[in-house]
Amino acid sequence: MSEIADRYRRRAAAFEHKVAAVRPDQWSNPSPCAKWSARDVVRHIVDMHEVMLRPLGLALGPAPSVDDDPLAAFRAARADVQAILDDPARAGQECDTPAGRVTAERNIDQVVSDDLPLHGWDLARATSQDDTIDPEDVERGWAAMGALPPDLLEKFRTPGAFAPGVEVFGPEVEVGEDASPQDRLLAFIGRDPRWRHQG
Repeated sequence: MSEIADRYRRRAAAFEHKVAAVRPDQWSNPSPCAKWSARDVVRHIVDMHEVMLRPLGLALGPAPSVDDDPLAAFRAARADVQAILDDPARAGQECDTPAGRVTAERNIDQVVSDDLPLHGWDLARATSQDDTIDPEDVERGWAAMGALPPDLLEKFRTPGAFAPGVEVFGPEVEVGEDASPQDRLLAFIGRDPRWRHQG
């Protein structure tokens, strides 16, 4: 299996663990993402899995909705994307994306796979779970942020630049010089590492 497939598998398993640990009464909890509940965080991740399939002319298979069963919805979406990554022919298929023409596996790696640890933090904070991001993912995240051209970073911070209502990063949040690498990464993409659900 490829490094990209293995990385996605690890990250998806960690996210699924968090989804499975959410209590029924916590799904309406607010999250660090403004206007999103805990359920909305999972909905976004499931929706982004479908976005990964569209350039290949595919869609998510039949599954319960996030409203009815967030865990089952994520598991089904995860299986659909993992099937692409585990098939060398489909993983290597080139497709047109907002980032240009890349292979399907590269698109998955740079978009939804990279999203999983960050939105896993959102879900963990919304539902009072362990919010530790794998240090390897923090390191990779920092490297990716450092490689962003200034014009693309500005676009990421501009609401609606990619599509109506879509905001990739919020304004950078100030943190102290003694902030951990995880907190610095979160602050860079617009999360307040001090945010906690009150309740």
